[in-house]
Amino acid sequence: MALCGFAFPINHRSISSHTIQHCFFGKDLQQGQSCSHKPFNQLSKRSGVVQATLSERGEYHSQRPPTPLLDTINYPIHMKNLSIKELKQLADELRSDVIFNVSKTGGHLGSSLGVVELTVALHYVFNTPQDKILWDVGHQSYPHKILTGRRDRMHTIRQTNGLAGFTKRAESEHDCFGTGHSSTTISAGLGMAVGRDLKGGTNDVVAIIGDGAMTAGQAYEAMNNAGYLDSDMIVILNDNKQVSLPTATLDGPIPPVGALSSALSRLQSNRPLRELREVAKEVTKQIGGPMHELAAKVDEYARGMISGSGSTLFEELGLYYIGPVDGHSIDDLVAILKEVKSTKTTGPVLIHVITEKGRGYPYAEKAADKYHGVAKFDPATGKQFKSSAPTQSYTTYFAEALIAEAEADKQIVGIHAAMGGGTGMNLFHRRFPSRCFDVGIAEQHAVTFAAGLACEGLKPFCAIYSSFLQRGYDQVVHDVDLQKLPVRFAMDRAGLVGADGPTHSGSFDVTYMACLPNMVVMAPSDEAELFHMVATAAAIDDRPSCFRYPRGNGIGVPLPPGNKGVPLEIGKGRIMIEGERVALLGYGTAVQSCLTAAGLVKERGLNITVADARFCKPLDHNLIRALAKSHEVLITVEEGSIGGFGSHVAHFMALDGLLDGKLKWRPLVLPDRYIDHGAPDDQLAEAGLTPSHIAATVFNVLGQTREALEVMS
Repeated sequence: MALCGFAFPINHRSISSHTIQHCFFGKDLQQGQSCSHKPFNQLSKRSGVVQATLSERGEYHSQRPPTPLLDTINYPIHMKNLSIKELKQLADELRSDVIFNVSKTGGHLGSSLGVVELTVALHYVFNTPQDKILWDVGHQSYPHKILTGRRDRMHTIRQTNGLAGFTKRAESEHDCFGTGHSSTTISAGLGMAVGRDLKGGTNDVVAIIGDGAMTAGQAYEAMNNAGYLDSDMIVILNDNKQVSLPTATLDGPIPPVGALSSALSRLQSNRPLRELREVAKEVTKQIGGPMHELAAKVDEYARGMISGSGSTLFEELGLYYIGPVDGHSIDDLVAILKEVKSTKTTGPVLIHVITEKGRGYPYAEKAADKYHGVAKFDPATGKQFKSSAPTQSYTTYFAEALIAEAEADKQIVGIHAAMGGGTGMNLFHRRFPSRCFDVGIAEQHAVTFAAGLACEGLKPFCAIYSSFLQRGYDQVVHDVDLQKLPVRFAMDRAGLVGADGPTHSGSFDVTYMACLPNMVVMAPSDEAELFHMVATAAAIDDRPSCFRYPRGNGIGVPLPPGNKGVPLEIGKGRIMIEGERVALLGYGTAVQSCLTAAGLVKERGLNITVADARFCKPLDHNLIRALAKSHEVLITVEEGSIGGFGSHVAHFMALDGLLDGKLKWRPLVLPDRYIDHGAPDDQLAEAGLTPSHIAATVFNVLGQTREALEVMS
């Protein structure tokens, strides 16, 4: 794993520089007492911080604590005159504000709590929007949003017409780059730094990367290029031990992050020392040869001795390494950031910051996996208010189907890219720990790794979100499809995804997968069909295949016995309702909307046909011919972009001469624009893909505009 050399597991709360100094030199030691902390629920106040009384029934406040200092901060400029003591108070108030806001809306909690002090220090030292601060991944940016003029809208986060859950350029001038996907900010920040240099600017560029984002290859590609271009920029590695989201961690040796390492970090970021070392570097370069190599080696060895075990890796890539630094010490962060900002030497700097995911909220500290992304919850008890449903999610059904196949076939293995919980592969891992592989946030590697497994006769299922598989597309084309290797792609989060918005919407997978010559492309209309398609993919062993399924829950149809699906005939659809005049040919879960639309149309005296295509590639030519020749109108319906299922149907019909007569064909697809985050029903309405929209389309094509208006009302 990419972080194994420098992910340091430790509880840093108790070993900040202040705490160590107090423990070893304060009056606790003089009085013969051990350095200990009162239990959280016994604390009623801190010096200089106004706090509410803690709930007697839980480990956190039941009511939102007062935030007198935060109430005076609307934008970062209002922080500039605060003292270090006041910055610490601001961080405490900001943390409670994040907790209570997210408790009302749901969203990403643990990651944001871990960067509160870092966010305060960054906005205190740097001046956005002139200075550029990039958050990677963007779900760590809730404190940043609060400090940059959006506090009064935090109650709308991830809701229709509300704030985005990630940084978004269109939302604020303080969001200089959108980061819904990980590991991009070093690349983008380097581009901004080089652009600044070409234009003669002097502003700072700071890229914060962490919460698993350092496992992706793009981060290392960018650091390698940054070391070569040597433009001034600051990379902050937020090391919270998180590699997979939200469950896995890395363990390894760690040097202490306390008084000694803080002093060494300050020494390394000290301007006179750094500038002296830069001068020495230039002298040795001019002397050249062995002298330069010797000086460089001594320098590398010395800093390897006094800093983190990962420093040499970053040095090899050309970044000046500082750290590790206590990411919850305002004193240390401000001092180091000020020194780095004021240094006039050239080149990229990496500051290695150690943070604790979920910091300051007891429940999130104890279970970072459960509080990475949360539903609405009770702050006092940490209890999440998850709505109960009579059916399980498609994600869970996929995992159950795959487990059933793997029970019968020991060649089946599972792969995911740091999304064990999100893809359901954690369930597969529990049953088959030696046959499940978490490769980190590294979709390119995941796909080619799966290709290698297929070369050895195994049956890999690569479970990756539809929008994340975009990151590994060249590998899908070159390493899998071109070689006709039987890798199976389970594409979760197909279609619109609600609160996560366009960064996570699975809009394009049908288009980008169905254009590949050797790929079998399927989509289930319900959860039972998903079981059958998992079985179908397992049975296809001479070419690659894929199937897509949505974020939501099943509709409650009976499941196959023992969760064991039955392989489908490749390229064979089915008729759901026999009707006349109009045929709705649905793909995937859009079939359910077609069935509901048929009911709306039937109420107005028209019985129409509904068919489930099942396959986009290969298409069921006989089914399409039959529908085209026996109906006046054929409407294809899918929750995907232009160029997908409907385009393949139209292409076939054009070549087959089916469009040469009186047949009217209409495609219903996602509109050619990105649909913002919001409630799923709102998104579907904006896309024009609700049952009412489908029924209205039927009447419009038939020239019955009055009925179309009625069904929409």
